[in-house]
Amino acid sequence: QVQLVESGGGLVQAGGSLRLSCAASGRTFSTNAMGWFRQAPGKEREFVAAISWNGGNTNYDDSVKGRFTISRDNAKNTVYLQMNSLKPEDTAAYYCAAGPTPWGGPNVSLYNYWGQGTQVTVSS
Repeated sequence: QVQLVESGGGLVQAGGSLRLSCAASGRTFSTNAMGWFRQAPGKEREFVAAISWNGGNTNYDDSVKGRFTISRDNAKNTVYLQMNSLKPEDTAAYYCAAGPTPWGGPNVSLYNYWGQGTQVTVSS
């Protein structure tokens, strides 16, 4: 059974940092793109960041560019999201996703495995 399990969420003050992790099990994703998305209450799920199979290509939504960094450790079958300079508008449930191809992107439809999410709350 394939599972993606996120961890590292929590409550942090504005300007603070958090590091999210997404551990995959059930199969290796070392040849697959991985991504992070987020969803705030009453809003659609939105793209945050994506990383190609070997980490050579990354892309970010403009709202997090320069503050968030996506990375991966294929030996551990894990992807990370380092979030710095957090803002109240970053408050959301954050979801990890894996796609069927080596190259990811911002569209939800590019991913076919999803985690259950971890809550990030940024207080002002």
